[in-house]
Amino acid sequence: MLKIQEISKTFNPGTNNAKKALDKLSLGVLDGDFITIIGANGAGKSTLFNAIAGSFYTDEGRIILDGKDVTLTPEYKRARIIGRLFQDPMLGSAPGMSIEENLILSAGHGGWLSGPSKKDLVRFREALSLLDMGLEDRMQQPVGLLSGGQRQALTLMMATLNPPKLLLLDEHTAALDPGTAEKVIEITKNIVAEKNLTCLMITHNMESALELGNRTIMMDQGNIIYDVRGEERSKLTMDDLLEKFKEQAGRKLDTDRILLG
Repeated sequence: MLKIQEISKTFNPGTNNAKKALDKLSLGVLDGDFITIIGANGAGKSTLFNAIAGSFYTDEGRIILDGKDVTLTPEYKRARIIGRLFQDPMLGSAPGMSIEENLILSAGHGGWLSGPSKKDLVRFREALSLLDMGLEDRMQQPVGLLSGGQRQALTLMMATLNPPKLLLLDEHTAALDPGTAEKVIEITKNIVAEKNLTCLMITHNMESALELGNRTIMMDQGNIIYDVRGEERSKLTMDDLLEKFKEQAGRKLDTDRILLG
């Protein structure tokens, strides 16, 4: 489904500030995989997502999505088949537009001035009701008036209204309070399962990394140092993950931003 073949990316090459963010990284993702990604700050997690999404072109290597080489495909074209959520709930939706207008745009109708059909409105209300946040009765309300959790849940729904080939979740609950984060994670699990999405999720929560999805990868210094799934993954504890990092990286994992439970 997704094949990443030895991609590398160096920022500010040839200067004193040169930083190798990805180092001949390879990854194969199967249809229906739900992969959690962990690692310290600067490990290359978000850079990997930017490479997949086309935010920049890699220095070398290839990215193949759904059988098509997209290595040199512009970001706006990849966005048609890749859904993405960021840490900041303010990204991914238009705050001055209503919930309904945002949904019209995400449905791909080409513009909110055309207005939704009755079928669209029923579809929107049904989808919003599944979020269990009361948004189905507030469709004319500007998105900018929603709480962070409501807005992130709405953005997730918008990104999957027309199911993408690939969903990228870049620590999409990191800015939320624990209770709200837990609810958004539950919504995420339900949407991914219901629509059988292929999903990569960066998380700073070690517990979530082991509980969510079917596979966990650990990154360090621009590469994947550990990749686990199946029975081996089901037996792992958070202490095991920390020990695996120490074994592979030769040092302890910096847990300043990492939640261990």
